[in-house]
Amino acid sequence: MLGRVGAPHGVRGWVRVQSYARPPDSILDHARWYLDSGAGWQPWQVADSHVGDKVITVRLEGCEDRDTALTLRHGSIAVPRAELRPLAPGEWYWADLIGLQVETTDGVVLGRVEHLFETGANDVLVVRGDRERLIPWVRDQVIHGVEPEVGRLVVDWDEDF
Repeated sequence: MLGRVGAPHGVRGWVRVQSYARPPDSILDHARWYLDSGAGWQPWQVADSHVGDKVITVRLEGCEDRDTALTLRHGSIAVPRAELRPLAPGEWYWADLIGLQVETTDGVVLGRVEHLFETGANDVLVVRGDRERLIPWVRDQVIHGVEPEVGRLVVDWDEDF
C-alpha cells in the first residue's frame, strides 16, 4: 500500500493524500493508482497533483466534485508490485515485512508483524503475539535478520519488554 486518500480538498474533486512512499511525493511517480474504498480495488488515473509544504493533493480522472471525493475518503492506494522501483539488497518494502514471524536472537517467538508506522527517529514494527510489542526498526542494534523467503524476522529484543 502506497498511501491513503484523505479528506476532500475544495469542491472540484481534489483529495488530500497521505503518502507512505519515501520521499512522500514519489507516490506521484505512478500515474495510475488502484483505490479500495470498501468496494474492491478500482483503477484511477491521476489527472493533476500539487505538492505543498505538508500536504499532497490530487485530482483523479472521474472525480469531479466533492461528493465523489467523499466516497474515496480513507481509501487505500496501491500500484501493482511490478510498477514499484527495484530495491537494493538489504532493502524491503513494508508490505514484505507484514506477516513475518518475529523471533528473538535466542529463538523465542514474539508474534507476527501486524503493521509498521514511522516516528521522527525511526520506523516501528507492531508485533502481535501473546501481546502487542512495539519494536524499533534499528538495523544491527535491534534488527538482526530479515528473511522474507522463510517468513522470519530476527530481533535482539527482551521478550518481557
